[in-house]
Amino acid sequence: MRKLFGIRTKINLKIYNALAAGVFLLVLILWTVLTEGGSVSQIFLPSLKSVFHYLINVFGSGQIWPDIGISFYRIFMGFAIAAAIGLPLGVLAGTFSFAEALIQPLAEFIRYMPVPAFVPLIMVWFGINESAKIAVIFLGTLFQLIPMVADTVRAVPEDLINAAYTLGAKRKTVIWKVILPAIAPRTLDTLRIMMGWAWTYLTVAELVAANSGLGYNILKAQRYLKTDAIFGGILIIGFLGLLTDRLFVLANRKLFPWTEGGK
Repeated sequence: MRKLFGIRTKINLKIYNALAAGVFLLVLILWTVLTEGGSVSQIFLPSLKSVFHYLINVFGSGQIWPDIGISFYRIFMGFAIAAAIGLPLGVLAGTFSFAEALIQPLAEFIRYMPVPAFVPLIMVWFGINESAKIAVIFLGTLFQLIPMVADTVRAVPEDLINAAYTLGAKRKTVIWKVILPAIAPRTLDTLRIMMGWAWTYLTVAELVAANSGLGYNILKAQRYLKTDAIFGGILIIGFLGLLTDRLFVLANRKLFPWTEGGK
């Protein structure tokens, strides 16, 4: 018991998994009690049984798979473009003071702007095709990613950099052989967090004149007060988001086994 409440003390993996599963089970029990007991109207909170039936129907009929595919495509493209631009900018901002002055203040300013407010402008700039939806996810992740990568670069110990210079390394060598390998594990973890942001912006992205996708299905269900479909869509997005999160954790463990890749 003492070990269980120790600060940063590791606990047995079985106990960890049991506690995690117990929380999910408690939520499901509470949900069932509230809905089956009539304490909450089905309009506000559908029964677990109705949500389960909805999920069986959409997966059994196959109608949900195209929506999952198009939503995955939008998230992956927006995330990939943001990573391709944000990672180099973050490394530059964290490595050189002049680059920090040019990049980070603007990124810090833009990242506090609400992405949904850009939706009308995005429709003007990109129209209502796929690029508009990808742009929403891109904007939602890029300006969060840059400062986080820059902070990761600044966390590289000065001793490592000074040791490389002492051994005769040039600036380019220090960047490629010292800084980039040092930040790789934490950067992958940062990308994992950014993927979570990308999933949260999915519904916003599919506000842009979409006629397919998981977010579109939730918005369509909202019009007709189909709360079982709303909760079902939310659960699907949550599960897919958790799946991608665990894939990043697995990749971190495989690529960088000497670091802690998370549970």
